[in-house]
Amino acid sequence: MNIGLTGGIATGKSTVANLLAERGAYIIDLDLIAREVVEPGQPALARVAERFGQAVLREDGTLDRKKLGSIVFADEAQRKALEAILHPAIRAVMKERMVARESSHPEQLVVVDVPLLFESKLEPYFEQIMLVYVPREEQLKRLMKRDGLSREDAERRLAAQMSIEDKKALADIVIDNSSDLAHTAAQIDRWRRDRGD
Repeated sequence: MNIGLTGGIATGKSTVANLLAERGAYIIDLDLIAREVVEPGQPALARVAERFGQAVLREDGTLDRKKLGSIVFADEAQRKALEAILHPAIRAVMKERMVARESSHPEQLVVVDVPLLFESKLEPYFEQIMLVYVPREEQLKRLMKRDGLSREDAERRLAAQMSIEDKKALADIVIDNSSDLAHTAAQIDRWRRDRGD
């Protein structure tokens, strides 16, 4: 079986992914794949530099994520242009890894951690979607604290994603991560029991 694991920025997807991994799931992290596809020498990095200019590259040829982020989070058209470059490359690697793991370990749960699952219309790739949920105000506080952002910058980043409440309505499984780790783990264990693990 495979599931897509998603949430909003700063909702705690990594925490839930770690809890699932501790319980035997195989995790495919799209953030890591997104980094791989823009490593020096990768075609996607060349296309990003071509579209956004050499200023988004550091002297050593690596991507300056902060600089690129300041461009794409301030302008939706720029963000969409970046997504048009990166998403096909990321999807190709994701599908390849899912197929490889499901064929080599058919009994293992494959969890694909996808930050923008609904925004990217990736639902058809998964048997079920698990959402890591915290209320929006909590999400905002966590994001400001985690990334050292002003409220205005944090609001802008949240506005670039579908609202957490809209995602909650679309998910098959909702894990409420607004309490402590034990509460989150208990919900995962209950879900695993319900599916017969």
